[in-house]
Amino acid sequence: MSANSEKDIPVNIYRPANPFTAKCVANEVLVRPGASGDTRHIKIDISGGDLRYLEGQSIGVLPPGEDKNGKPNKLRLYSIASTRLGDDLDAKTLSLSVKRLEYQNEAGEAIKGTCSNFLTDLKPGDEVRLTGPVGKEMLLPDDPNATVIMIATGTGIAPFRAFLWRMFKEQHIHTDYQFKGLAWLFFGVPTDTTVLYKADLEWLAYKHKKHFRYDVAISREQKNAEGEKMYIQNRMAEYADELWELIQKPSTHTYMCGLRGMEDGISQFMTKTAEKSGVVWKDFEKQMKRDGRWHVETY
Repeated sequence: MSANSEKDIPVNIYRPANPFTAKCVANEVLVRPGASGDTRHIKIDISGGDLRYLEGQSIGVLPPGEDKNGKPNKLRLYSIASTRLGDDLDAKTLSLSVKRLEYQNEAGEAIKGTCSNFLTDLKPGDEVRLTGPVGKEMLLPDDPNATVIMIATGTGIAPFRAFLWRMFKEQHIHTDYQFKGLAWLFFGVPTDTTVLYKADLEWLAYKHKKHFRYDVAISREQKNAEGEKMYIQNRMAEYADELWELIQKPSTHTYMCGLRGMEDGISQFMTKTAEKSGVVWKDFEKQMKRDGRWHVETY
């Protein structure tokens, strides 16, 4: 049974040739004082159109202006960080977690990400052109008793915020979906000040001990068993046997979202863990993908 067998999944309600013009309603800093970089929670009003979406989908953003060749700026995709009801529970907004991209290239020039800077600079009332939604890869399983393992780095937390808010913050609203399974989040960040949605996640873990576990790996501030930097796969390794047991269950879905670089470390950890049971991880992973239980969205 795949994660989205019978769902009415909205896809490409709006296309680049005819985007939906939405409005920014809020733009809040997500990182705490002393954090490197600038990451925002951006809430966008999508009322007045036909746009709707499901948790785990992405939205396209068309930044204004032209590229260096004089062509309109290309569409960028962002994971949606809110549930289908939006942060105000009225199905009139969607939210994004966006990190401002700024770096120096080899020639020492400052490079700014076109779309991330457009979004992080938005002020309430500013217009945003949207397309989509897209994506069937990261949808939640229908089974309310499923085990949902989530592996995130940085703004890869966005779809999992949507999952967790639907599971635990909106329980009183849903008649069709009452989560009774286990949700387990592994979240990797460089510093404690860059743990996005920290207070909310800690509160959910405290309030829903039976159904939500939350483990964070802070690479620059924590050490792993070997005394080296604590990356997400090192944190997962502390629970290797338990995770392997869970992952083998047909009702367990594993999701990974964040920078593509995270995949190698996770793959090495899984290979080592599966080997202990005489299983070849690559084959097992392929089977999980075929069964619709291994969901990856990296960038």
